[in-house]
Amino acid sequence: MSYLREDFLLTNKTAVRLYENYAKDMPIFDYHCHLPEKQILENKPFNDVFEIWLSGDHYKWRLMRNYGVNEEYITGNTTTNKEKFVTYCRVLGTAFGNPLYHWSQLELKAFFNCELEINEENAELIWDWCNEYIRLNDITPQKLIEGSNVSHIFTTNEVFDDLTTFEKIAQKGYKFKVIPAFRADKIMNIDAKAYNEFVAKLGQVDDLAALEEKLEERLQAFIKVGTTASDIALESVYPVSDRADAEKVFAKRRAGKDVTEEETKVFKGYLTYYLFKLYAKYGIATELHVGAMRNNNAVMLEKLGLDTGFDSIAEDNSIKYMSRLFDKLNSEKALPKTIVFNLNPKMNTEIMTLIGSFQSDEARGKMQYGPAWWFLDNKVGMEKHLEDLTATGHLGAFVGMLTDSRSFLSYPRHHYFRRILCNYLGTMMEKGEMTKDEAFVGKVVQDVCYDNAIRYLNMK
Repeated sequence: MSYLREDFLLTNKTAVRLYENYAKDMPIFDYHCHLPEKQILENKPFNDVFEIWLSGDHYKWRLMRNYGVNEEYITGNTTTNKEKFVTYCRVLGTAFGNPLYHWSQLELKAFFNCELEINEENAELIWDWCNEYIRLNDITPQKLIEGSNVSHIFTTNEVFDDLTTFEKIAQKGYKFKVIPAFRADKIMNIDAKAYNEFVAKLGQVDDLAALEEKLEERLQAFIKVGTTASDIALESVYPVSDRADAEKVFAKRRAGKDVTEEETKVFKGYLTYYLFKLYAKYGIATELHVGAMRNNNAVMLEKLGLDTGFDSIAEDNSIKYMSRLFDKLNSEKALPKTIVFNLNPKMNTEIMTLIGSFQSDEARGKMQYGPAWWFLDNKVGMEKHLEDLTATGHLGAFVGMLTDSRSFLSYPRHHYFRRILCNYLGTMMEKGEMTKDEAFVGKVVQDVCYDNAIRYLNMK
């Protein structure tokens, strides 16, 4: 039997009641993830537990590398799925304190009804158990999502992606909705080798004006399939540059010439500003992710490609430029609802106090401090996030958790967060630091777990 108990992460009776009575059965709104929409549409059964649990999950790959595992047992082609799975179980057995140590155990129980502790000794038993469970229950993406009580999924899609997939999903009769969030990163990253190939996917684009026109056309197409959110990922926010300067950089790159680091910042600074204005025009909420230093390992980037576990937290503190961006947009009445996701914990209170300067009655918590993200979506990171949020912001307006995942088994992360949230509040209640009205507090818990995000992103 595993160490998981009903009161997991709940250290007092009030916390247990808050979770059991108010948080546990709330639906899940996963408003930012990287699930492949085509796989949701095809809805094919999974072949084995490796395919559903380890394939494509760079969180787990990274943990295995930290233990010195040969890459062939992580992403290689010469080892079997079983060998990779057994290796992961061996690694996980000593990863105390890592969120995967908790998440994987929660996933095993939630999706396979298996309570064996994950370690090397039990690895083959778990492999056999899970594969038999998959065979007997015909496990598909639809079953996993519906079984997790998910009502909405926002995938993350580039501007040129095929939107007919979402139209087809809407016709399938699933109990959940799948909606794309609009992401222009590949058009933003002008220094990328394949940049002109990405722009070409938009059609004839001869100059910056044509690019802006194409981006607006694509956003309109996204809105027709239900889009209410966008996404921008930046290592740091750059100064809002002059349009004429950005136009020169764009023309240079379209001519096949390389751009300098400074020219890249000029273009990104302008396009970020342009996209924010575009989103405000159409009432689209913006999810701004800052603080990730990507593709650190050039050798592995060449071997495995993007999003394979070689990113880290950036040192850059772009709070000044973020302030100037928000202020310029606000002065032009073009600041959309914005969720700022921060990857560098030293910036928590800086960002919290900055967004507090641009709130309005357009929405409850128009400017949001996004949930603990990526390297911070662990127990320590979530607790610190709640402490900083409540100290300088307003918990009652918070839009809650998401998975940011490529795995169909990631939904227990929502319950991981809900337990931490309930424990945080329950502890304060028992210490006499806040109201003891559990029904009143319970409604706030439900708002944070689900209702606030539904309202904020116009899902009802």
